Amino acid sequence: MNLEKIKQAMMALAPQAPVVEAPAEVAPVEGAEVPVAQKGRPAVLDTDYAKKGFTLDIELPPENVVAAAEILFKEGLSIEAVTGVDWIKDGQLEVVYDFIDWQWHGRVVVRSRVPRDNPQIPTISEVFAGANWHERETHDFFGIKFIGHPDLSPLLLPEDANFHPLLKDFKA
Repeated sequence: MNLEKIKQAMMALAPQAPVVEAPAEVAPVEGAEVPVAQKGRPAVLDTDYAKKGFTLDIELPPENVVAAAEILFKEGLSIEAVTGVDWIKDGQLEVVYDFIDWQWHGRVVVRSRVPRDNPQIPTISEVFAGANWHERETHDFFGIKFIGHPDLSPLLLPEDANFHPLLKDFKA
């Protein structure tokens, strides 16, 4: 994996933000649910793998996640996980993609936020076939619609489920 090449390619997808070293400890803002690192943070962060579990942390707009996936695929990374985070107070859902380079054992995380009231993001399942089930699971639990996905039928929930149990306002 050519980490410098990946950083430069990701910067082209988010040119307004410089690559910076992530702070070792990020304290939450008083009374806010969103960590400081998410508010106005640079789009591409080098991180300490030993402390964070990944080497590069990238935040992109939804329309750039497929291009990011294509770059990571070309660099030999594999998809490890796709999941969501409910930022209910911000009215947003975050899609988190975890990628790994098995040769180098480096990890890259790509994050993208979508409006909570219309959570849609393009699928990366055409780039990484393994993302198919991860996206279905994320759709089940968070209600995020992966545009262009071949089959968003429930994976783990009942077929007639009309709820998303990992949303913070979910009531059983």
